[in-house]
Amino acid sequence: MPKKRLLLHSCCGPCSSAVLERLYEDYDITVYYYNPNIYPAEEYTHRFQTQKQIIDSLPFGAEIALVEGEYNPDMFDALAAGYEECPEGGDRCRLCFEMRLSGAAKYAAKNGFDCFTTTLSVSPHKNASLLNDIGERLSARYDIPWVFSDFKKKDGYLRSIQLSKEYGLYRQDYCGCKYSLLSRDSKS
Repeated sequence: MPKKRLLLHSCCGPCSSAVLERLYEDYDITVYYYNPNIYPAEEYTHRFQTQKQIIDSLPFGAEIALVEGEYNPDMFDALAAGYEECPEGGDRCRLCFEMRLSGAAKYAAKNGFDCFTTTLSVSPHKNASLLNDIGERLSARYDIPWVFSDFKKKDGYLRSIQLSKEYGLYRQDYCGCKYSLLSRDSKS
């Protein structure tokens, strides 16, 4: 029986590492790197290169396709307007998740995938229940099944740290947007 074609939205290479390891036997995976929230552009490029690095490094990496979505930080800035002061994990993040997962759902539906999900739930800083609610809503809107997940369970986050060390991956120290960067810098 052929594997289902899964579009895996990825926030970064380190987070995708453990998720890819967990899913590759059951799915024909295409990684969809769609992150218009990342700031600055150099950071976006660094993270995308790290995404390529982990796919190329994994023993099954030749079986994983990679698609880069449009990088349009102005779209994120417009979305975040009025939410600049929200704390990490608040409404600004919810809107950002919806934007990125909506992009993934549209791409998956348009390109004949069987289902979609995201690596975001591997992070202990991301609310898997919220991500799954958004995914399920988008699943109904775009008629593409959502794969429920909380990849941080069963030591998923710990495994991503181990794989990052093993493959020498760049691990960023902020979520990605300019507001999370400012928050990180204000705590230094």
